[in-house]
Amino acid sequence: MDSMLLATAALSQPIRRAVIDVGTNSVKLLVADVAGGEVQPVCEQSHQTRLGQGFYQTHRLRPEAMDATARAVAGYAARARELQAASVLVFATSAARDATNRHELTTAIEKAAGVKVEVISGEQEADWGFQGVTTNPELAKLPLLVLDAGGGSTQCVFGRDGRRMGGHSFPLGTVRLMETFPCGDPPKPAELAACRQWLKEFVQREMRPKLMEGLNLFAPAAAQAQGGVQLVGVGGTASILGCMEAELVVFDRARLEAARLSVERVAWHTERLWGVPLEERKKIVGLPKNRADVILMGVVIYHALMEEFRFRELRISTRGLRFAAVMRERP
Repeated sequence: MDSMLLATAALSQPIRRAVIDVGTNSVKLLVADVAGGEVQPVCEQSHQTRLGQGFYQTHRLRPEAMDATARAVAGYAARARELQAASVLVFATSAARDATNRHELTTAIEKAAGVKVEVISGEQEADWGFQGVTTNPELAKLPLLVLDAGGGSTQCVFGRDGRRMGGHSFPLGTVRLMETFPCGDPPKPAELAACRQWLKEFVQREMRPKLMEGLNLFAPAAAQAQGGVQLVGVGGTASILGCMEAELVVFDRARLEAARLSVERVAWHTERLWGVPLEERKKIVGLPKNRADVILMGVVIYHALMEEFRFRELRISTRGLRFAAVMRERP
C-alpha cells in the first residue's frame, strides 16, 4: 500500500472521543466514534443536577448544586475512560458563564474529575448547536432556524446548505423562567396567562428584531417563516416534546427525528401539561419524571416562538452541540 493509501486509511479510522456538557439543568455525556464528519454514538446519558436552581436572583451558584454537578462530571469522566475514549472534553454553558463564582464550579469539577472545564460563550454554544444538527445530511440541505431552549439561555441559529449564516443567544431559559414564574400545583390558568404575556413581550422586544433580520438573510421565496425555512428544535425540551408526541417509552433516534409537531399540537401539549398536577404529568408517556416541572416552561417557550414567527411545524434533532463538540480536533 503506497503512502497516499496509508494516509487515507488512517484518516478513515474512527477515533473514540467523549464530551461532557455542564448545563443549567443537567449534565450530559456523549461518547462517540468519530470519523471525518460522521459521529456514531456509543453512549449517551443525562443526569439532572439543577445547577441553576436559585441562581438568577444572586448570580451565584449554590454549593450543593456545584457539588452535585462535580460528582456527576466525575462519574461521566470515569465512564468515558471505561469506554476507552481517547479524550474527554468538558464544557459549561449558561449558568456557569453568567455566575460571579464560576471559578468555584470549575475548581470543584477539576478536583473531582481530574479534567479541565471550558466555559463557552453563547455564540459558541449556538454555533456548535447548528453544526451538530447539520451532521444529519437531510437537514444540511435545507434553510433552517435551529432553536435550543436550554435551562438558562435560548440559542437561535440560521443557516442553509450546512452553512451557518447568523445566530443569537438570548437570556431566556426553562430554569430561569421557572424561577420568574413559580406555579401552583396544579398550575392556575392565570399563571399560564401571565407567563405567556411576559414571553410575548420579551419575544417581540428582544427576539423579533434580530430573528427577522436573520430570516431575511434567506432568498425572498424562503424569507417568510411559514414558507421554506424549517424550524428545528434541539436539546432537552425539544426531545421531550418529540417523545411525548411519538409516545416513546425508550429513546429511539430514528422515530424521534421523524416526529413532526404542528403549532396546533404544541398548543395541545401546552394546555395538557399546564392543566394537570405534577404527579399526573409524571405519568405522561415520553416525559421523564425529573423533567415534569421544568417542561412547563420549555413547551410554552416553543409555542410562543412558533406563534410569533408563524412556524407551522417543529422538527426535532437529537444532534445538538455535543455532536459538534465531539468532532473538534484535540491538542
